Amino acid sequence: MIKKLAITALLALALPVGGAFAAGSEGHVEDYDFSFEGPFGTYDQAQLQRGLQVYTQVCAACHGLKYVPIRSLQDESGPGYSEAEVRAYAEQNFEVFDEELDDYRPARPTDHFPENNAVGAPDLSLMAKARAGFHGPYGTGINQLVKGMGGAEYIASLLTGYTGEQIEQAGTILYENTAFPGGYISMAPPLYGDDVEYANPDIETTIEQQSKDVAAFLMWTAEPKMMARKQAGFVGVVFLTILSVLLYLTNKRIWKPIKARAKE
Repeated sequence: MIKKLAITALLALALPVGGAFAAGSEGHVEDYDFSFEGPFGTYDQAQLQRGLQVYTQVCAACHGLKYVPIRSLQDESGPGYSEAEVRAYAEQNFEVFDEELDDYRPARPTDHFPENNAVGAPDLSLMAKARAGFHGPYGTGINQLVKGMGGAEYIASLLTGYTGEQIEQAGTILYENTAFPGGYISMAPPLYGDDVEYANPDIETTIEQQSKDVAAFLMWTAEPKMMARKQAGFVGVVFLTILSVLLYLTNKRIWKPIKARAKE
């Protein structure tokens, strides 16, 4: 068992850091680099803000984020907007049904992002977490430790994976996509590269850039406390290491006189 785990670990470390990893029948998933990957990675606040913009202007037309409170946009480990900015964003972009008023009203920071079932599209709240498959040797998930969660890579690969080819089946248009299982998806290409204009002129609004930005944002919606968990895990490892050393030294001190008498 120990030998098998050692071989698995060596194979994982021998994998290239860049490039792409194959998902077999699940399609081709590109290994994009994200700032939050690795044990000490953190979210890029500017990227999360750009990803929110892409979601609001493009994705929100069909997909909801019903598990995400709008007020969480104020989190320092997230987009980091001010309370006034979050309030203005909610009021300008969304309406929610208020049972007390029996009517729709502008959204507030205390509301969640609205659910969107207009075309039966899936909610994106947990999409990045749900798509984090166990890639790597023997499906161990070691790649998640070395390369990242996998869900953000899948989303970015899906958005950039359209080939331009399409077929019609049973009256439905399907679009060829290299990342989607089976090769064809019913969702038309949502990004075109010029449909979102970033405030920072130094960031080029290519399809790949927009895809990575919204994928990072959706990773945050699925794992908003990832940084806190990483910090807690690091503290736990340090504590266990110190405890192990103390236990080892204590054990040696207790048994040292007994061993000395045994030699006599």
